[in-house]
Amino acid sequence: MRIIAVGDNVADCYLDQGLYYPGGNAVNVAVNCKRNGCEEVSYIGVFGNDKKSDHIMDSLDKEGISYRYSRRVYADSGSPGVKLVGNDRVFVRGAQDTAQHLLRLRLMPADLEYIAGHDVCHTSCYSSIERELPVIKEHCDISFDFSTRTDEDYLGQVCPHIKYAFFSGAELDSAQIEALIKTCHRLGTEIVGVTKGSEGALFSRNGVLYKQGVTPAEVVDTMGAGDSFIAGFLVSYLKKGVMEEALQSGANSAAYTCTFYGGFGYPKPIGE
Repeated sequence: MRIIAVGDNVADCYLDQGLYYPGGNAVNVAVNCKRNGCEEVSYIGVFGNDKKSDHIMDSLDKEGISYRYSRRVYADSGSPGVKLVGNDRVFVRGAQDTAQHLLRLRLMPADLEYIAGHDVCHTSCYSSIERELPVIKEHCDISFDFSTRTDEDYLGQVCPHIKYAFFSGAELDSAQIEALIKTCHRLGTEIVGVTKGSEGALFSRNGVLYKQGVTPAEVVDTMGAGDSFIAGFLVSYLKKGVMEEALQSGANSAAYTCTFYGGFGYPKPIGE
């Protein structure tokens, strides 16, 4: 089994701790796929040329994730500020002239040939990769994290090209979730999942619904829990194709991630 994540990488700056942690949806999913037992995990993104980017790449090295098709540019790494309110993270707007803002990935034939060697390509609404989805689909199944984006224009742009859709739906009621799932299926997406924080998750595979509860945990920080759920789900589903087992794996993975700070650890003092 081979999974590749394409898109964002950032340094999440925990302002109350004076520490930053490697993160970003694509990087978090990649690392957690590896930790959930995927044999080979790769990453393609745009790195800056500062010490934060060095630390993100070093953490990927330690986790055994190849990023050899990534780009590196003369720019700072994205560094959103994070404040913890209880156990939840609240983002503070960071600089808007970072590597993530200045440049978008444009996939070349060599990139696509590399992606084709994987079973699933994961990306997200944070990765500015939407215009590349039709060509990625020709080479690999796509997993896409919409976060809270549910507007129909955006769904129409993305859903026809992807197999797996993931949403953060804590603010949605049952009727809104049902309508969202139906819309995604109508547009061509096979598996649609909506996580609802402490209320668990609701998934659908071609219209068949599955509910998943939360795995209990001593919660320290919820950063990256949704990304970890995606990773646990994908790895299990690719191995066995059993929705119930994949959902439980996702819940277990998310619970574990909540027991430490950052999307997957590796703290470093801000400024180093």
